Amino acid sequence: MQHRTQDTSYISTRGGMPPAGFLDVLLSGLAPDGGLAVPAEVPHITAATLEDWRPLSYPELAAEVIGRYATDVSAADLRALTAAAYGPERFPAPVVPLRPADAVAEGLTLVGLSEGPTMAFKDLAMQFLGQAIPYTLRREGRVLNILGATSGDTGSAAEHAFRGRDGVSVFMLSPQGRMSDVQRAQMYSLADTNIHNIAVEGVFDDCQNLVKAINNDPAFKSEYAIGAVNSINFGRIAAQVVYYVWAWLRASDRMAGGSNSAIEPSSFRVDVAVPSGNFGNIYAGHLARTMGVPIRRLILATNENNVLDEFFSTGVYRPRTSAQTLATSSPSMDISKASNLERFVWTLLGPEEFQSRWPELERTGVLDLSDQQARLDEDYGFVSGTSTHADRLAAIRRVHDATGTPIDPHTADGVTVALRVMERGFPTLVLETARPEKFPETVAEALGAPQPVPDAIRRLLDAEQHVVDIPCDESRLRALIAADALHA
Repeated sequence: MQHRTQDTSYISTRGGMPPAGFLDVLLSGLAPDGGLAVPAEVPHITAATLEDWRPLSYPELAAEVIGRYATDVSAADLRALTAAAYGPERFPAPVVPLRPADAVAEGLTLVGLSEGPTMAFKDLAMQFLGQAIPYTLRREGRVLNILGATSGDTGSAAEHAFRGRDGVSVFMLSPQGRMSDVQRAQMYSLADTNIHNIAVEGVFDDCQNLVKAINNDPAFKSEYAIGAVNSINFGRIAAQVVYYVWAWLRASDRMAGGSNSAIEPSSFRVDVAVPSGNFGNIYAGHLARTMGVPIRRLILATNENNVLDEFFSTGVYRPRTSAQTLATSSPSMDISKASNLERFVWTLLGPEEFQSRWPELERTGVLDLSDQQARLDEDYGFVSGTSTHADRLAAIRRVHDATGTPIDPHTADGVTVALRVMERGFPTLVLETARPEKFPETVAEALGAPQPVPDAIRRLLDAEQHVVDIPCDESRLRALIAADALHA
């Protein structure tokens, strides 16, 4: 199957980068002008193409969808990369299962994104990068020192994707004391020489700010071949688009055959609820919708750190300080400055108006787009809501009582907001973001008793941990990178 119809090139949101290919932005992290790489034009897929894709396996579909963005990779090479990324040694078939939850609410379905090595949705993008980045480095005779920040799941997914890989080293920043025991153990228990865990005194936004500071120094970034696999990396976004397409195909399968075969599958529209912190996951959903996947609404769910809910409810984006960022029971969403929102605001305003209005955020700390607020729903399908700790506990109980299976607290945020805004007649898919085993304390609180601990988790928690603690100090981070970075 031919996966490309036209070349896709990438430009910077801030207008200062010449058009580049997918492989160029795959290794670069932030654009040279400090902006984020975005496709100059979002590729379009027709209803007929979606039907052609219906019989494909997940790895095959990934090659087709990512191929619309990675037009500088041959179809054969891309099929090999996705086959390796999503093969049975990393994910059980079908890779992304859908679990109807009509017993919770009619039309509700849970989309299982956490079947990979670290039990979180980040594996689906990171395992692709774990194949695509070494492939690119081999082609170009280069090395890469990946610098990232994690609020919980990105770090372990990245480290498990790149551990032991030639030509790649990972420096991963995490906030001291802000992750679950399992999240920490998945990262800190790795003893591979190319994995460097750095715990920063502060919150996730402090870690992210350190990463941005390094990336904003072109000389240091070049000298030490710094790259990124956080959600600012467009390769991750492209890989995340795949499961939106897959979820719609699986949810609409019954429309393509059987008693409902007279109904056109392309008329089957769904709402998708997405627990959101850094806006990367739901931005991929926005791209899928823009491409032509019949997604009616994107339901954005936040926890108490509800900067994104405030933006989509009012049009005002008001990032909060580290001190204002709460530690919650859905810690991977304890983020008050959503890196990927810049990509969407660029689309919302258009390149010229973006250049005139985005600097307001840097200048005042607030971006007032209330004049655009109606368009967020009307043109782009976004609705949003906030979930609290009590809401999470109630959602975990409700799903468990109805299905016999617990969910993790981040997925519970998604369920909470989905139940609040669901409309009869429109199926609602909730993206599961992690396995409940990663957050045993919250699940136990919700269900009134500790849940059985799998042997693999028990062994993980008992393993020796390897981590360096530092204050939130850029000079200390630079010194660590300089000491341990790979050189070509």
